[in-house]
Amino acid sequence: MAAAVQVQKAQGFPIGRSTKVIVQGITGHQGTFHSQQMLDFGTKVVGGVTPGKAGEKVNGLPVFDSCFDAVEKTGANASVVYVPAKFAKDAVLEAIDAGIQDVVVITEHIPFHDAMDFVWYARLKGARVLGPNCPGMANPREKCKIGILPNKIFKPGNVGIASRSGTLTYEIVNALSENGVGQSGVLGLGGDPVNGTNFLDALAIFNSDPATEAIVLVGEIGGTAEEMAADYVRKHVKKPVYAYIAGRAAPEGKRMGHAGAIVSRGMGTAESKMAAFKKAGAKVATFPTDIARFVLEDL
Repeated sequence: MAAAVQVQKAQGFPIGRSTKVIVQGITGHQGTFHSQQMLDFGTKVVGGVTPGKAGEKVNGLPVFDSCFDAVEKTGANASVVYVPAKFAKDAVLEAIDAGIQDVVVITEHIPFHDAMDFVWYARLKGARVLGPNCPGMANPREKCKIGILPNKIFKPGNVGIASRSGTLTYEIVNALSENGVGQSGVLGLGGDPVNGTNFLDALAIFNSDPATEAIVLVGEIGGTAEEMAADYVRKHVKKPVYAYIAGRAAPEGKRMGHAGAIVSRGMGTAESKMAAFKKAGAKVATFPTDIARFVLEDL
């Protein structure tokens, strides 16, 4: 399938013990709160960036005027963006130009063309963007979390999860943990029409990760990302795959919260996505909590 050529190269989960994170927008409310949450999780947060606030400290972390200064002084190789939407594009481009390899974009309501610009630029430069409008990612095995994912839901283990829905990510991760099933890595992809890391990229990551023994994909109505993912699973993935599709009862043309979750002219329906995954050999859940039961039955 032609879309498969878009898959980014992957060598296991992208963040872990050696990841050093800077927080862009650290002096704002979200940046301040979530930088402390990331520190509490065990993440090596090494500083923050807010232009004009150099020399200040937030949660004991130094604040720099630019990503260039932050990378030079701390050796950071990842960043998380809490910058308001109208400044987010510049923030992402600056992080990439400063040499950051993984940029997690939490900001929502970023203009479509701004997202297109920085997603294209990241791939051109060999960097990875997660988001925009995403909850972030986590590696429970190595105590590293970037973003707004709740700390208490995770358990170290061998199941990799990629999801377009933040809330469903939390629900499924929590259900797995409560049933004694841990996670090797979690990727919150975001629900916008343009995103930096898609299901194909996530599958390549988990397929190459020796710590991942099973893969969970959480999709929703709209677009064809899930159908392409199912085709990739059928052709390339030997590990067990489990899927859940949100929005089964949505009428045609109805938006379901995410900008990318809209069904039009029979395309992107829950039925077509579920059928594609079943054809690829994946188990498809009726309810989010079914995922934990499926995994327990097979692993």
